[in-house]
Amino acid sequence: MESSNVHFIMDEIPLVDGRLVSDQAYISDNDMIHELDQKGFGETEKEKLFLKPFETLYLLYTKRLILKKNRKRIDFDSFMSICQMTDHEILTKFLIYRDLRNRGYVVKDGFGFGSDFRVYERGHFGEKGAKFLIFGFNEGQQEKMGKLQKKVEEITRMGKEPIIAVLERRGEVIYYKINKINFHENKARPAASYLI
Repeated sequence: MESSNVHFIMDEIPLVDGRLVSDQAYISDNDMIHELDQKGFGETEKEKLFLKPFETLYLLYTKRLILKKNRKRIDFDSFMSICQMTDHEILTKFLIYRDLRNRGYVVKDGFGFGSDFRVYERGHFGEKGAKFLIFGFNEGQQEKMGKLQKKVEEITRMGKEPIIAVLERRGEVIYYKINKINFHENKARPAASYLI
């Protein structure tokens, strides 16, 4: 019984051949391009599907991608090392991306505002724009409130929901919805009000 379930699951997961040029992975098989594009992976350009590093890592991690550079096969650890040379935050991005994908969301690269990801409501990819913009942080990482406040205001005006994803030291991702807060100025009372 268990082995038939494994075959069923493996049948649902397409195995994709990819190529690595410099640090960019791409898919050239038309059927696989269509399949991955429908699931929200990569960007199509000149009859190839180019994957972001976190997408490549996810597909390697889930054993859906056979990645080769020339004739040499590149595994998850090797590709992570390549990515870390240019992006020190790639592990954090990958872990947040993997968590969101495992929760059933379609996740794309962020645009502007310093966001790491655009996240689509379940079942709405390709129909509506992204609903959430995710900012990824490691536990203990600091961010200036004024800088974050400006981003939140702009994102909210666009009709998107800003979310902070914090990667804890144990590897768990915790999500916090950000709302705009207005702080009222704390004005001192007139001296007369202190008289008894």
